[in-house]
Amino acid sequence: MLHVCPLSKLEDTLTTASPSHVLSLVSPGTEVILPAEIKPDHHLVLEFNDIAEPREGLLAPNRAHVEQLLEFSCGAAREGCLLVHCWAGVSRSTAAAYIITCATMPDTDERALAQHLRKVSPVATPNPLLISLADTLLQRNGRMIQSIIELGRGAETFEGNQFSLDPAALVELV
Repeated sequence: MLHVCPLSKLEDTLTTASPSHVLSLVSPGTEVILPAEIKPDHHLVLEFNDIAEPREGLLAPNRAHVEQLLEFSCGAAREGCLLVHCWAGVSRSTAAAYIITCATMPDTDERALAQHLRKVSPVATPNPLLISLADTLLQRNGRMIQSIIELGRGAETFEGNQFSLDPAALVELV
């Protein structure tokens, strides 16, 4: 099971979802404190700014970030339940959820998955740079990024909703 939330709902989601692993996608210098129940090797913090293209003075997501995200999340998927969060729960975390699902369900149609993501999170606006990097790494030949471009921007919001992606429920998308 994959859960997604903004930082403000992290504590509540940790309680309700009881994940075995946590992926934190935050801006450089953002402190994330988890309860002792989450083992240190079951928590990955990736620090980069939520930007769609490189900008001076900001740290853009890069290939190494996506490689770490994939390695950690695929291990978490085999071992238990994963919670992904970012500051607002709109861009970085929804991109990660899309990437993780594409990686763990390689036969899933990218467009159908993007539409499902929008259904469970009307505000989801996955970070296009993360998606583009993952598209290359997962050898999806542009289908991931094209699906996200076609999806367009989600509803305007200050903060995203907590949602879950259950692989069993996504079987119909394959």
